[in-house]
This record gives sequence, structure tokens and C-alpha cells, in this order.
Amino acid sequence: MSMMTDMMKSMPAGTTGMDMTAMQPCIEACSAAAMAATMCADADAGENMARCASLCTSTADVATTTMRMMMRPAGYDMAAVSAMVQACVAVGEACAAECEMHASMSEHCRICAQACRAMVEACRSMMSSMA
Repeated sequence: MSMMTDMMKSMPAGTTGMDMTAMQPCIEACSAAAMAATMCADADAGENMARCASLCTSTADVATTTMRMMMRPAGYDMAAVSAMVQACVAVGEACAAECEMHASMSEHCRICAQACRAMVEACRSMMSSMA
């Protein structure tokens, strides 16, 4: 069992009663996408791919903020978290589409696109469990 799993199980349910462990896959996917997008943006900057770098930076920002909100059950608000998760889906899809255009020539874009698609899937799955 990981430290993250132990921590999630130890957290009290938020005001909505959302099970923290149900959010864990989404939190982990957001974290992975944020890391991949940050590194991809840095590599893109050196390759003069401004649009890709900008989308990656936005993805990292939204994913990190969403992840941090989900880790605060005391202040959990269903509408706010839902909006942020939907934002993760939107920016994740945009970033993945952009990175996929460069994936054949850029390994970091391929990996970032994969991480973004995984985040989108995890966010959608969590949203369906929240309904």
C-alpha cells in the first residue's frame, strides 16, 4: 500500500461525503499529467513550439490546481470540484490533440499526450462516480 493510499484513507469525508479513495486515481492522473506537461513545455520552448508549450503549461496549471482542491476534503464543494474536473477534461483534450500532432517526431510530446489522455479518462470516470 502506498503512502498516498494510506493518506487518502485517513482523511475525513468532505461535506458531500465524497470518498477520498474514489478520487485517488484522478488525483494521481492529474499529478502525472502535470509533470509530463511541465517537462513537455520546457522541451517545446527549446524547439520553438510556442502553441504546444502554452497548452502544456495551461494543462499543468489546471491539473495541479484540480489535484490540490481534491486533496482538501474539509473545503470540498461539489460544484467547484466538478467545474475544475471538467476544466481538466477540456484542457487535457486540447493538450493531447496538440501533442499528438508532434508525437511521431517528439517523444516528450508522445508521452505528454498519453498522460493527458489518461487524465481525461480518470476525470471522466470520477465525474460519473460523483453524479
